[in-house]
Parts: sequence; structure tokens; C-alpha cells
Amino acid sequence: MGDNFIVETKYGKVRGYSRRGVIKFKSIPYAAPPIGNLRFKPPVPVEPWSEVLDAIKYSPIAIQPPSRLEALFGEPMTQSEAECLTLNIWTQGLDDAKRPVMFWIHGGGFITGNGASNDGSRLVLRGDVVVVSINYRLGYLGFFYLPDMPDTTANAGLLDMVAALEWVRDNISKFGGDPNNVTIFGESAGGMAVSTLLAMPSARGLFHRAIPQSGAANRFSYNPIAGIKANRELIQRLGVEKGDIKSLRNLPAERFMVPQMDMMEFRASGLRVGPVIDKKTLPIHPLDAIANGFAKDIDVFIGSNLDENKLFLMWNPKSFDLTEEKLYKTVTKYMQVSKQEESKAKEIIDRYRELRNTPRDIADAIISDYTFRIPSIRLAEAQSQYNKNTYMYLFTWQSPLGGGKYGAMHALELAFVFGLFGDKDIGIFPARSEETQRLSGQMMDAWIAFAHSGNPGHKNIPEVPPYDKENRTTIVFDKEVTIEQDPYGNERMVWDGII
Repeated sequence: MGDNFIVETKYGKVRGYSRRGVIKFKSIPYAAPPIGNLRFKPPVPVEPWSEVLDAIKYSPIAIQPPSRLEALFGEPMTQSEAECLTLNIWTQGLDDAKRPVMFWIHGGGFITGNGASNDGSRLVLRGDVVVVSINYRLGYLGFFYLPDMPDTTANAGLLDMVAALEWVRDNISKFGGDPNNVTIFGESAGGMAVSTLLAMPSARGLFHRAIPQSGAANRFSYNPIAGIKANRELIQRLGVEKGDIKSLRNLPAERFMVPQMDMMEFRASGLRVGPVIDKKTLPIHPLDAIANGFAKDIDVFIGSNLDENKLFLMWNPKSFDLTEEKLYKTVTKYMQVSKQEESKAKEIIDRYRELRNTPRDIADAIISDYTFRIPSIRLAEAQSQYNKNTYMYLFTWQSPLGGGKYGAMHALELAFVFGLFGDKDIGIFPARSEETQRLSGQMMDAWIAFAHSGNPGHKNIPEVPPYDKENRTTIVFDKEVTIEQDPYGNERMVWDGII
């Protein structure tokens, strides 16, 4: 650990440290502990402190159940409901340089994850930006929603993000950042959060650019009825009487873990934990708000990975043996296709069969597009009507893991965006090589360029036309980075009128 640095924020002084040219501040509280009477409520400002606060270690993370994906990256971190609303900062200087701010929102299905999982140091060194990452409330503690339950709010986890953005607005200039040039970016649930913040009235003006990665506002989420069902299920499982908010607030946070673990199993039944439309925090579906120009001043760079769904096969090796007979059942069940729509499902399968070799590959491509790529395209279509700085990417680099059977799976691009490579494979992240280093450099440069200017073009990708419905220009990140018109367009077209 190098030299210590002390910065005075709006709430008190914090002490960080430098390492290898990067000054780091970890676990600065941006809101008061969301416990007691503050559980299920919007975040409130943190109480000022008088002594210098050490910001040299990561704080406990939000209460969450075990995650097989998170376990791939190391030992589980300590959890604490009281101490989780914190943010981390990476910067090269505490001067008045007004560096672009890149504000990271982690994924994990709004149930797991943490802001310490992706170190921002390499982005900072490569592009002279300030990187901020956050923790926010997850699962039932972050997304409890019952309109008839007194003194609660929907979307507390999203409101945590807004509070952290407000903290950045008020304090980031002390850390060398520009509060008037903030790019929010996130992956999976973090990408969905980014695209949701585009439509939240309370977030307006707090950021200027957005990069949703493998997660976009979509038509099969945000359903308040599903949120109500999920939380009524919670109350029943916890043995709490309807309307007894006091008992819910007095329960130890750990009591919520078993129901949350169950939620990860029965999402397909329509019981979901996550953002919902409500009158106060998210009054309009994000896609409708974007289509109406609500985010017209925000530059957007959005994309997905080619083989997203293959990650989720990792814990069920037998799923690779999908037969032709089970292909149709798998696709219709996942899409919850009605009897009236069965002919359309067959049309989709036949279309994807043109480029795919096996039933497993066909199913994965359809599910990946249904869940990630097509919603990303729909958001880009809507936004491009109002803002010419709308760009699309597709990550297609194939992982060597398991002999290549996982392809360009979900979350794989994170290693490249953050430059996170070791001497050997770490979880799903590949080892450092000339090829991975080269692609990572090009991707970091694109993300950094977008944060600086609103255009992902840089010295290695000098001309990047914006996305529009006529040309559908897309940056394809693979062994070689190319600019393509409407990649996999024949498959894209089959979704018209469906999602």
C-alpha cells in the first residue's frame, strides 16, 4: 500500500491510498444504514462524521444468498445490511482535471453481486477516467413492493443508485472527476438498471451517457403484479401477518435468505424480485419512456454477447445433450408461449436452424436473443430516434473454457472491459494472452472513448457510425474488431411483432 491521501467530502474526511499509479478509496458510505425504520424505504443521507474515515478496505456487501457464479471468483465476502450502502473510487489524481466519471453498477439478477468484484484500476490508467462502483440493496430488502403496505417504497435498490449518483454529483470533483460528464454502465441486472435509470425521474440530470451491457429494459419485466405476488409469497413464507410492517422490519436480515434462494428457483412461475412500475419511482415502463424521448439527452452504447445463455448451462452438464425432441419444449417453455403462438415458435426455431448446428446451439441462440440481444436492439431503436449518439455492439469472442462449448457466454466481456486477466483462468475469465490483451485494449478504449465524447470510436476503431433502423451498424468484438451492418439480421427479423 502506497501513500495515504485524505479528501474532504460533504459528509466528512476520507483516507485512501495509492497503488501502482492509482489512488483508491473503498467503501465510502453514500447513505445512512437502511435498517430499523429505514428498511424498505428510500435511502436517506448519511450522518456526517468528525474523524477521518479510513477508506482502504472493502465494506461488507448487501445481504444475499450464495451464488454459484460469484463463487467462481473467490471466497464470499462479509455481508451486512447496515454497512452495505457504500461506493468505491479509483482515480489518477485529486486535482481539478475534470476527468470523465464511469459509474459501475454490478449485476447478479438483483439478488446477488457487489461493487468490489470489478477493479477499476486498468480503466483509470488506460483512459484517465475516474471509476466509481457501488453496492445497493438486493432481493427482498431492495425490491419489496406492496402498495397496501404502509410506509414502504418500491424500487429501493434503484433509489440507492440514484442516491449514489447524487453523492457523485456533490463530491466527485474532489477526486478529480467531472460531475457534468458521468457515464453509467453495468452488466446483466446492472445493464437493466442502467436502462431503467434512463426512465427514472429522480435520476434525470445525474448522468449524461449510458452503457447497458447484456441487460436492457424489456417487455417481460417491471410487472407490478409479479412484484406483488412475490412479496405476498415472502410474507407467507416468513410467517408474518398481512400488513404487519413492524414485524418485517424487526426480523434479522438473514431470515430473508431462504425465500430469496427460493426466488432464484421459481422465477419462471412469474414470481420475480426486481424493478417494477409504480406511481412514484418508475411511473412509466422504461421502453415507453425512452420511445417518448424521456432520455433524449443521453448518449447510449448498448450491446450483448452472442452466446449469453451458455453460461447458465455450466451447472447442469446434462443440458448439453438437448435432443431435437426436447428443443421445441425448451424454447416454448422458456418463452412461455401460448397455444396460439406455437406456430410462431416453430418459425423462430426454423429460422435459427439455418445458422446453428445442434439443438443445443439453436436453443441457446434463441434464449440469448429473447432475453438479451433483441431487448438491446429495441432500446437502441427507440433511443436512436432522438439521439444520434446511439451505438450498438455485439461481443462474439469464443471462450476456450470446456473446449469452447461455452462460446461468448454471459458475463465473459467483463474481463475485457476491465482488463481482468491473470496468469491462468480465473472462474469464467480467460488467462492473459496476446489475443485477450489486444481485444481487451480495444474494448477498454471504446468504453473510455464513449465516456469522453459520446462516441466509441478511437485510434483502432476510427469510424463508428451510429445505430439506426436503416443500417443497424454494430461493432463486433472478436479476435478482430469489425464494423458490420445488421449482424444476424435474418434472425433479428423473426422477432418483429413478438418483442
